[in-house]
Amino acid sequence: MSGSDGRSWIVFNGEIYNYIELREELISLGHVFRTATDTEVLLAAYSQWGERCLDRMNGMFAFVLVDRLARRVFAARDRFGVKPLYWWRSPAGYVAFASEIKQFTVLPGWRARLNGPRARDFLAWGMLDHTSETLFADVRQLRGGECVMLDPLSGDAAIQPRRWYLLAPAPYSDCFEDAAREFRALFEASCRLRLRSDVPVGSCLSGGLDSSSIACVVNRILAMQGAMAQQRTFSARSAEPRYDEGVFIDAVRSQLGVEFHEVTPPLDALPATLSALTWHQDEPFGSTSIYAQWCVFALASKQGVKVMLDGQGADELLAGYRGFLGPRFATLMRTFQFGALAGDMRATRGRLGVGYSRLLQYLAGAILPSTIASRMRSMVGLPSGLDENWFDSARLMQGGSPAQVDLSARPDSIAAMSRAQLLGAGMPMLLHWEDRNSMAHGVEARLPFLDYRLVEFGLALPDDFKIAGGVTKRVLREAMRGVLPELIRDRRDKIGFATPEEPWLKGTGRAFMRETIAQGIATSDGVLTGKALILFDAIADGHRPFSFVPWRIASFGTWMSRFGVTVG
Repeated sequence: MSGSDGRSWIVFNGEIYNYIELREELISLGHVFRTATDTEVLLAAYSQWGERCLDRMNGMFAFVLVDRLARRVFAARDRFGVKPLYWWRSPAGYVAFASEIKQFTVLPGWRARLNGPRARDFLAWGMLDHTSETLFADVRQLRGGECVMLDPLSGDAAIQPRRWYLLAPAPYSDCFEDAAREFRALFEASCRLRLRSDVPVGSCLSGGLDSSSIACVVNRILAMQGAMAQQRTFSARSAEPRYDEGVFIDAVRSQLGVEFHEVTPPLDALPATLSALTWHQDEPFGSTSIYAQWCVFALASKQGVKVMLDGQGADELLAGYRGFLGPRFATLMRTFQFGALAGDMRATRGRLGVGYSRLLQYLAGAILPSTIASRMRSMVGLPSGLDENWFDSARLMQGGSPAQVDLSARPDSIAAMSRAQLLGAGMPMLLHWEDRNSMAHGVEARLPFLDYRLVEFGLALPDDFKIAGGVTKRVLREAMRGVLPELIRDRRDKIGFATPEEPWLKGTGRAFMRETIAQGIATSDGVLTGKALILFDAIADGHRPFSFVPWRIASFGTWMSRFGVTVG
């Protein structure tokens, strides 16, 4: 689209949720609009405020804007990187921007070459999107909250990203009850903004605390707005009781009376889908849960729902993972609150059923140097995180650099771990999977928990507002009192859109997995070794504990084959 003054052209992906308010402000400043779109609002905002327009926008976005007057190109990505933006410099010297890596494959000079160090990160740790690099050599991405200004029309096309958004909230000083009220108000405002749409909006419903909170709050908003249309939810179920969340999903449905749709992802159909799934993801992925999410968005698309709300971000923001127990215990220990530490560990053991030896491992992982903590984990039979004998680590690291973050380290405070999860090793990868799975089916995924106002508020809260006594996401649970079914609000376990990968791998999926791993070894040009099959057989036979490593191996080999990736 071009601006009304003809100065700028833009290619834009995403949504500016507060575009109505921005439009009214810009009209008061003299701007005239030809359309009612958020894209035109973005063009006018850039014309009025320049690069600082980014600070005023609440949304998910990636765009490339050509300023013809200033002879510059301005590209930016939203605060947390919900929408993707890649760039690649061709051997001929030109720079290409894209929403998906596969777009570069049709350009002159493209070669799909492996980025060895980042491949090592994925194979050893299951990590992607934790740096600006990708698994393709020479392909980079703007990180969430980054922008770049180029001057290519004057002969300078240097890519020097800068961070336009700094997540630095002021500490919160009020009481827990006030925090819960404020959190609820911000959360409701976030959901309300993300319901702005001229197409049907649905909700992912796993039965967990996060997606259930969205469904219940959205139901209240629709009722207050007098909406005639019933909310529509979409869920993944499992035929394996251990992985099924039907009782929790039904609790939400019965309370709200929503129109519901569900799918039981058939893992035996995964082999036929894997090539297409890998193509849409652009890079390999860490478990079959991505396939379950794929099936949910496929179901929504089939039902004609084009926008879906989902719960990404709450765990990272509000200490929802059990990994946050370590920083919680470490903080109590460092501040000499030994009585509180003992009480917290005792309460955690009672609520979550975690043994004292495991609790001590969480603590050790947070307070000891990573090398010592890793050694302790291996002594008790837990994976160290870097079992390299099934891939050629030395070859992958030739001429490369280590990750920009220490993937073996564990932050020693709740706030530090939340920041690391939101901005570095965790959330960017989850957003990658969500965006590709949804957009592959023409569905737009919107994430209320990643409204920047809510993130800044949540990150500022004291540790014990988030996790204490084995209770995770305390402020959200309190904020949802009287809104959520109590079965959900007091839920202690955590599953998500999980799949029965372990029984499938050891049963009907064993032959497919073994064949896929063998093919990956053959086509990986020596990156994967024959020991990958030995590892798989040991896990499938029950001689080693189950892990997602076999799937990482299979997915990596499939990706190299699907994109024709070469080494060197």
